[in-house]
Amino acid sequence: MQSIQSVCVYCGSSPGADPRHAKNARAFGKALAENGVRLVYGGGGLGLMGTVARGVLDHGGQVKGIIPQFLVDREAMLLEVQDHVVTNDMHERKRLMFEEADAFVALPGGIGTLEELVEQLTWSQLGQHAKPILLANFNDFWSPLLTLFDHMRSQAFIRRDLPIGYLVADTVEDILPMLENAAHRVEATPGLRPEGKEREVIQNM
Repeated sequence: MQSIQSVCVYCGSSPGADPRHAKNARAFGKALAENGVRLVYGGGGLGLMGTVARGVLDHGGQVKGIIPQFLVDREAMLLEVQDHVVTNDMHERKRLMFEEADAFVALPGGIGTLEELVEQLTWSQLGQHAKPILLANFNDFWSPLLTLFDHMRSQAFIRRDLPIGYLVADTVEDILPMLENAAHRVEATPGLRPEGKEREVIQNM
């Protein structure tokens, strides 16, 4: 049985400077649709957000957009999605995105994308959820952040007994298999601290 039914995607409301980011976002949207995985995302129609959502819709997939009222016009809420929710604020938006998702994927993005990603990593580290978290490191976009994590470990700010768990994929094709594998590992091991084991997945794949 497929464990991952919905994936929350964090990504930029800008297309970015590298056209490969949009190409990968669209390809990931297609992969979600073809594998019957619903996209949960921030509801906008601009940048990579709009690109990944349209990639899903154009290939017959399901999309849930969740956007706060103050961003409806600013981020051009995508009305074509099958299900959209307008929230009162960012806190409600993030809570609903978390509740609707079985896993989280960070595509390239800016400060908002980084903030959402780090929040999920923090909650995982503190044992508040066991959902897989993946950085789509297309063209080494997230490599500086991974270097920062290593620096934090070397300075003992990420403790060995309280690691952070994340997956790193270099290609679109790797993302869903890695998420499924991580989800099955957690399901198969009662009491497993997923944040510790998911790091093993990265190292061993």
